[in-house]
Amino acid sequence: MGAFSGKVVSIVGAGTPGNMGQVMARRFAEEGATVVVSGRDNDALGRFASEIGGHWLHCDLCDRSSISAMFEQHVAQFERVDVAINATGWGLLTPLTETTEAELDRMVDLQFKGPFIWLQHLVKVMTAQGGGSIIQISSATAKIMLDNHAAYMGTKAGIDHVIRTVANEYGEVGIRANSISPGLTESPMTSEALKSEALKQEFAKCYPLGRYGTSEDIAEAALFLASDRCFMTGENLQVNGGLCLRRNPRANELQAAMVAAGEIPG
Repeated sequence: MGAFSGKVVSIVGAGTPGNMGQVMARRFAEEGATVVVSGRDNDALGRFASEIGGHWLHCDLCDRSSISAMFEQHVAQFERVDVAINATGWGLLTPLTETTEAELDRMVDLQFKGPFIWLQHLVKVMTAQGGGSIIQISSATAKIMLDNHAAYMGTKAGIDHVIRTVANEYGEVGIRANSISPGLTESPMTSEALKSEALKQEFAKCYPLGRYGTSEDIAEAALFLASDRCFMTGENLQVNGGLCLRRNPRANELQAAMVAAGEIPG
């Protein structure tokens, strides 16, 4: 029997093949959990759930009614949520003054308002059942800077503080709430950027452990935070190889490196 046998794990943001949500879902399934993946792409969710012997439910975090419907279906079918993980995100890279209102609205909906509503539903379910573990996938850039990333960084930092609020206010009913902050991580979200060898080398210099991260690194941290042996709440685990001891490369440094490598024109 696995460490999570008998546990029900819900992961939002697991629709894209090979993304962080799917990697975490696969690990929890390997540890014996009943895994329920959610997202917007029903076909992809169905295929993935079949692969891991799990289940899927539709959920669009930008739609309040969709979030409500997902929780209603989840409780009706599985009765409880022992572990809930929000792995959604949109890696918008746009200068502050060029970020459109439409982009800002979408970012707020996806990375702050939607997760806030998701948390409202979660604390009700987990309070009624006597506790559970909530994990928000955040970012090292909620703490340290990355150029042209203001809307992303601001919303991640904001929802991190809401996670701390949940930990403070609902710990007495057995709910633990924590965040995990990756740095640059190999995933579908970063696949285009990581085609650049020069960019990879510039980022690798910033990591004391000598490499940037993988989704597997984040999955292992999630397994710990979700486990009954974890006596932590209200914390943000910096699972990024020591990146926050240093900094991300500046945009001009990345451009210069890519020009020098002949990857882009000078």
